[in-house]
Amino acid sequence: MTDAGNEDCIQCGRSFSENCNKKLIEQVMTKDVVTIHEDYPLDEILNIFSKHHFHTYPVVNDNYELVGIIDQDVMLRILLVERTPRLDHTHHAAVVAQGETAKNIMIPHPVSMSSNEPLCEAADMMLKHKMDRVCVVEDGKLVGIICKPDILKEVYKLRGSG
Repeated sequence: MTDAGNEDCIQCGRSFSENCNKKLIEQVMTKDVVTIHEDYPLDEILNIFSKHHFHTYPVVNDNYELVGIIDQDVMLRILLVERTPRLDHTHHAAVVAQGETAKNIMIPHPVSMSSNEPLCEAADMMLKHKMDRVCVVEDGKLVGIICKPDILKEVYKLRGSG
């Protein structure tokens, strides 16, 4: 590639990054989120996993406040507890494996973001924490979720307009 070609790519990258920072999470996030209530029993959680096929579900309380997440790894550890590697046999793992409700098995304090943050911040957060999705909250209440496919689709659109 010539130096002129490199300069065009650098300019394209700058304008793309600027456009990405102008786009807010709320403009891209999914607002109709499938959630798990903290009091749901294990059978109901399994039903949700089999029905919707998402990798991660936000756990909410009666006030729709985000209190945790349950992902496929948690469910596999519970269902296949006897196959858990010996190094993972901890007191916490044993307590979770015996949990009967979402509140007992969820991962508390999930990473979340505000809906008015730039889209690029969500991408940075996902890359930094090796996550596929981030819960979006306002005043502690779940308002949406944003995942990598949402960002990729929007990034592709922004590249075309840059």
